Amino acid sequence: MGKFVVIVLDGFGVGAMPDVPQVRPADCGANTCIHIFERTPDLKLPNLASLGLANIVGREFPGLPFAPNATFGRAMLMHDGADTFFGHQEIMGTHPAKPFGEPICNKIEKIKQTLEEAGYHVRYYTGTSGKRLLIVNEACTVADNVECDPGQAFNVTAAIDDLDFEEELKIGHLVRSVSVVPRVITFGGRGVHLQNLLDAIEEHGDYIGVNAPASGVYNNDYHCIHMGYGVDPEVQMPTILGKSGLPVFLLGKVADVVTNNYGTSIPMVDTASVLKRTLEIVQEQETAFICTNVQETDLCGHRENVAAYADRLRVADEWIGKIREALGEDDILIVQADHGNDPTIGHPHHTREMVPLMIYSKHSTPKDIGTRKTLSDVGATAAEYFHSKAPQNGTSFLPLLLK
Repeated sequence: MGKFVVIVLDGFGVGAMPDVPQVRPADCGANTCIHIFERTPDLKLPNLASLGLANIVGREFPGLPFAPNATFGRAMLMHDGADTFFGHQEIMGTHPAKPFGEPICNKIEKIKQTLEEAGYHVRYYTGTSGKRLLIVNEACTVADNVECDPGQAFNVTAAIDDLDFEEELKIGHLVRSVSVVPRVITFGGRGVHLQNLLDAIEEHGDYIGVNAPASGVYNNDYHCIHMGYGVDPEVQMPTILGKSGLPVFLLGKVADVVTNNYGTSIPMVDTASVLKRTLEIVQEQETAFICTNVQETDLCGHRENVAAYADRLRVADEWIGKIREALGEDDILIVQADHGNDPTIGHPHHTREMVPLMIYSKHSTPKDIGTRKTLSDVGATAAEYFHSKAPQNGTSFLPLLLK
């Protein structure tokens, strides 16, 4: 028993889910991987190629040949929509519940009252169409998340030069206490102020919120905590393994979205930095469960920027190669995604796509393990690898790797 390493290339889908025409017609034809390669003819991803990425999408490109020795598969999304938070809960072994969605306008008076009773200065900000969000202590907004699926999250966004992040977290917990949306996301950055947040406000139908990338909060000392609703960490692999004494490391955005009370969580955004730290942990630990999220791919999808997305893939590919080289005799590496984010589809939101499963183990023989019904199969495989209690959801494919 050694290390089980999961690297999530956030938003790197490999083709629309079969139910897309019925549930998300705007995502019809989405294929993040293929469309990036079609528009970036000089893109070369030698390490992802050798792990079977072309085999998964069923198509070669000059910089992405088929890999005859790869072990690979695909996974369907069991959660509704295409969501980073629910995607990662699913990976960790949670059976996704159908989320309840609503706009901030449904709860805005209750949130304002709750914050004022706690001593905060709160005022309304009214957009061009009359929809409102909240400004707290002249440094923080409470509004809809306009980047994920509508109604799935409220964002608490702050200029943390002007409002300490610990104070912002108190605001976030108060918003969470009176809200039933799946997530309250509390985050902020330095070098921005309230006007930067207001300048990035967008309105979409019933929703109004701050476009986080446009506001600049990601650019300098980004802090973020995702506060989930109705998720039980006791049935997920980080808690199951951590309580058994196994070292558990969550790096990147997964550190923000998955509870890890018995392990080590390291929030980071920069692709090279988070993968470099992953490599160091792989080299330091004899046995561990390690999950790393590469967030910048997803951010480039939201920006609908193919060139930037391709650049982040190049960086990730290089570091993934180094991580694979550092693996021991009994270690397993899985490179996957949590949903799609096709920058060519015509909208800036996640796309409901199947995800790749690129699997490396020195003991695995080349094979296609097929299309798995849920991302939770990865968590279930980790459970069997560590001889631990199984998570709530998923079927292990470890026996397929050892045949």
